[in-house]
Amino acid sequence: MENRAAATTREIMATVLARDLVDGEWVEVGANLPVPRAGVLLAHLLWGPNMTVMIAMTKANVLNEPVIEEFRLITDHRATRWAEAYYLHNDLVENMKFRRKGVFFAGALQIDGYGNSNLIGIGKDYKALKFRGPGAIGVCNATVMNSRFHLVVNSHDKRIFVPKCDFVSAYGWGNGGNDARTRLGLPGGGPRYVVTPLCVMDFEEDTKRMRLKSLHPGVSVDDVVKNTGFELVIPPQVPATPLPTPEQLHVLRTRIDVGGALRQ
Repeated sequence: MENRAAATTREIMATVLARDLVDGEWVEVGANLPVPRAGVLLAHLLWGPNMTVMIAMTKANVLNEPVIEEFRLITDHRATRWAEAYYLHNDLVENMKFRRKGVFFAGALQIDGYGNSNLIGIGKDYKALKFRGPGAIGVCNATVMNSRFHLVVNSHDKRIFVPKCDFVSAYGWGNGGNDARTRLGLPGGGPRYVVTPLCVMDFEEDTKRMRLKSLHPGVSVDDVVKNTGFELVIPPQVPATPLPTPEQLHVLRTRIDVGGALRQ
């Protein structure tokens, strides 16, 4: 088994996501998100045999696959080799029976202090964006309808963590308050974690302000504060993010991430 101390930041991030997942849940893996993909597959292989894992719009079961080959796009035809069923996009949007026990993962160009996020672009004028993102794609409905979602980004700085998003493609907790979503009649449970290369953050129960939950190895509270563009809730004691177990690291490296995307 691999040495736990050798775990990379991305492997730690993937394991954080895996530990939130429960057997029997419906879990959607977005496009080109290697960390969430690894986390979902890790949970599926080790303790979630009855999870519904959605890969490239197909319901997949890879429990008996010795090595799960990498795929990059939601339309990657190679993922269909594991398919048990295929769902049209409209089926997923309109049928809540799938997503009542669903979990979703999304990236972001910007995230504010209440977990609202932006994948549309950077700039105040949508007709002349300074930087154009991939667009809202499926995150608008997926983050509304699933039981919860996680925001996952590959860097942590003030360009991403901003006082106010230029646009909102995934509604988090609005302007705050634990009724921010129910006031609008949104069925899903909202964002639970924000996972970055520095730390894990969640949301304070009453205000829904973003809160520091744990620090990755070698990271201090000051490191997170100086790279965040708004005031975080900082508990008196902030624990270290748990490392992958030897078994989890072994499965990540020998079955899920053989190519080493999480080790780059």
